[in-house]
Amino acid sequence: MQVSPRSSRFPRRGTTAPRLSVGFILARRFTLCAFANFVDVLRLAADEGDRSRPILCEWTVLSDTMSPVASSCGVLVQPTERLGDPKRYDYIVVVGGLIDEIPNLSPEYARYLQRAAASRVPLVGVCTGAFILHRAGLMDGYRCCVSWFHHADFLEQFDGLKPVSDQIFIVDRDRLTCSGGASSAHLAAHLVEKHVGRAQARKSLHIMIIDDALRAEKAQPGIPLDLTTDDALVQKALLLMQQHIDAPLSAAEVARRLGASRRRLERHFQHAVSMAPSLAYKIMRLEYAEFLLRHTDNSVTEIATSTGFCDSSHFIRAFRARRGMTPTSFRTIA
Repeated sequence: MQVSPRSSRFPRRGTTAPRLSVGFILARRFTLCAFANFVDVLRLAADEGDRSRPILCEWTVLSDTMSPVASSCGVLVQPTERLGDPKRYDYIVVVGGLIDEIPNLSPEYARYLQRAAASRVPLVGVCTGAFILHRAGLMDGYRCCVSWFHHADFLEQFDGLKPVSDQIFIVDRDRLTCSGGASSAHLAAHLVEKHVGRAQARKSLHIMIIDDALRAEKAQPGIPLDLTTDDALVQKALLLMQQHIDAPLSAAEVARRLGASRRRLERHFQHAVSMAPSLAYKIMRLEYAEFLLRHTDNSVTEIATSTGFCDSSHFIRAFRARRGMTPTSFRTIA
């Protein structure tokens, strides 16, 4: 299956120039959801209703070879224009994907991004697009948003840099980064609101059945801040726990998967976060439960299942012990 994105080649009503022009660079095995969410906000904001004409916004997928680009799910996207003058665009958006594919990006793209930066064209990193911008030497001195899921990978690849994993996107002067997924829609809505108007931004999100625009500082549903640590073993353990939040692993199993003994893992946790791995895991699960109580209509029973509790009674007892109230009471005041 191939998808040809709409671009500035579509006829526009009248001669009014678009208020927002975006060029996309898609990494090999890019995340289709992140790209689709971003471009659909532009599409819906660009015209009346759902007619998809690029009147107020225009967008195109750029390429060095014009070969189709495979997403991580296998869907192909056909680029519409070759790399040219980056100053034609208000923003260049780099959509990343699988970590292992990042080093395989063509050097032509890195040179193009460096030309864009030299011309003061704002650069946007979506999903692991932030990694690509860093590899091109274009994020030094900038704050950077990275998904909680890739936080440890980022630290491993870019020593000395401090990615932010507790916000959905970050705007730092002419560098904008987001964690991917639904957050790419919110970052796109931020740009639409800035250049086109708040009404168009809200219209796009409402059509996409997204309640309203979220601000940059909105938290990601990731690892709790009080479990932040520089201990590499604990970081990897926390990430593994997060990936299995609905079916918790035992401390012994976490240690086994990380090639460590349970006793060593417990020592590292005690030194890094002053608690046992089991308690850290429970805190993580309960904080994720709070996130679901605030942001979803899921029942208490559904949330108990999503956060790895054997039944709702167990979940309610654990929640009350941590917050001094039941999940239902917390939801009414959150």
